[in-house]
Amino acid sequence: MSIDPRVALQSLVTALEEHLAASASRRREDDPAVEAAYVGIADAFEVYEEALYDAFGEITPLEVYEEPDDEDDDEYASGLVEADAEN
Repeated sequence: MSIDPRVALQSLVTALEEHLAASASRRREDDPAVEAAYVGIADAFEVYEEALYDAFGEITPLEVYEEPDDEDDDEYASGLVEADAEN
């Protein structure tokens, strides 16, 4: 069952507002409330984009930025070393 895009959009707006509030009341650099609100935006955006696509066949021009984890960095670096060795 698809969710109404308007409902998903309102959830995204709410997630953005929660992130703003958490950012404004940040207590330290790695405040868990800010980190949770950040994840909330990403999750709400994915639901919105899926609902938008299901209802209208449309997508947004936005992407969720994901930082590579250390394992991905190691794989990327080893790929560079292998590429350099081939040249």
